[in-house]
Amino acid sequence: MDGLKGNDPGQEYGHLLKAVKERVRSAQYAALKVVNTELVGLYWDIGRMIVERQEGKTWGRAVVLQLAVDLQREFPGVNGFSDSNLWRMRGFYETYRDLEKLAPMVREIGWSHNVVIMERCSDSQEREFYIRMTRKFGWTKKILIHQIDNQSYEKSVLGQTNFQQALTPEIRAQAKLAVMDEYTFDFLDLGDDYSERELERALIVRIEDFLRAMGGMFAFMGSQYRLEVDGREFFIDLLLFHRHLRCLVAIELKIGDFLPEFVGKMQFYLTALDRQVRHGDENPSLGIILCKEKSRTIVEYALNDARRPIGVATYEITRTLPAKLKGQLPDPEQISALLAGIEK
Repeated sequence: MDGLKGNDPGQEYGHLLKAVKERVRSAQYAALKVVNTELVGLYWDIGRMIVERQEGKTWGRAVVLQLAVDLQREFPGVNGFSDSNLWRMRGFYETYRDLEKLAPMVREIGWSHNVVIMERCSDSQEREFYIRMTRKFGWTKKILIHQIDNQSYEKSVLGQTNFQQALTPEIRAQAKLAVMDEYTFDFLDLGDDYSERELERALIVRIEDFLRAMGGMFAFMGSQYRLEVDGREFFIDLLLFHRHLRCLVAIELKIGDFLPEFVGKMQFYLTALDRQVRHGDENPSLGIILCKEKSRTIVEYALNDARRPIGVATYEITRTLPAKLKGQLPDPEQISALLAGIEK
């Protein structure tokens, strides 16, 4: 390879190739973002024009159908001009035209994502949550649908943690949204009676499904993770790493009700992780106590004076979508403050 200098020309070329590939991928991603912004902007404008020309007129569905036929004839091979998609463009514009905060944000995620959020979410704050999370974490359409079906919005804003007093403002809101109030492990094949160890083994066997159910931003670090303190061994059920929060996450599995003493044990684990395992550039370790049932009042009391960041959540083996979650949500001002923190 003429022109490559140094002790190992092959290695030098490898570095060059890697750098060029990364730059090409970066440019491709930037180009896709521009194309997506233009596409969503185009669909917004088409929806606006249809709405403006239908206002005060008796034009019905036949006009949109005719418009679809004419556009497909004029632009053969260009997808997106079916009559059903034109109606989505109309609904898209009507949904967001009076929402000053959301109208610019919809251009930052894909059209298919926008359609899913528009058609599956019922109010503006729920839509804002999924738009922000899709934009920040790069959710695919499939992951987005899974998150909506699993009621991630309700379970995130209802989450019980002590992060308000235990974490710095820089990561507080993101951490709150990373720990849900309830998780669904409907991929597990467990009977009515099982031990904590059996639950742990079942989750490890289906580790990809488990990480997806936890939110998709976790990496698996180990099970029965060993810590040694003063010559004695201690074992954390599951240890994960949250990629965006950049912190270790200790998980304790409980097959019964939440008990206050679980918090003290978790605080001990988090102290040991921070002193022995955490790297200097990482944020403080978090703890998640996963129980089959919990009393929200008992959890609130138990976390009140805890100094280490801990969340308490429940899990379901069978999929349930309790409508009662809707009635338990915080007031709109609290939700807005939490959603604003996603960007930080």
